[in-house]
Amino acid sequence: MSSGGSENQPNLQIMAQYIKDLSFENPGAPQGFTTNPQMEFGVDLQARAVSPEFHEVVLIMRVNAKSEDKAVFVLELAYAALVRMVNIPEEAAQTILLIQTPTLLFPFARRIVADMVRDGGMPPLVIEPIDFVALYQSKMGKAPTPPTPVAGNA
Repeated sequence: MSSGGSENQPNLQIMAQYIKDLSFENPGAPQGFTTNPQMEFGVDLQARAVSPEFHEVVLIMRVNAKSEDKAVFVLELAYAALVRMVNIPEEAAQTILLIQTPTLLFPFARRIVADMVRDGGMPPLVIEPIDFVALYQSKMGKAPTPPTPVAGNA
């Protein structure tokens, strides 16, 4: 009995999510606990084929907090997903990997960053949602890189 052609339907699955790399340095402790540091936030995306059906997407977030040109804390997170794509047209694959997948990963990565900063003794750090469409366009050379806001008292 046929499954009605479902074997030819496009299928996207996130098979696993994982921390690929995580680093938190707190050189400003304990003096940094009494300052209101300037934050620099950066985000990057990487995608690579693992096999014809599987791809790894890595969302990289960096936070560099300084006060009077001295490092308060530095955080870098590489949060990844193993994505399975079947019957996805080639022209759609890049937007799935570099827009849709990081949009799904972002809330989990944001929580890890917030927890690490808090566990490092700093006030809460809230990373505003990221426009992955603009980031993709910037990466493809279609638009300037938009600034990513960071809120909080860290």
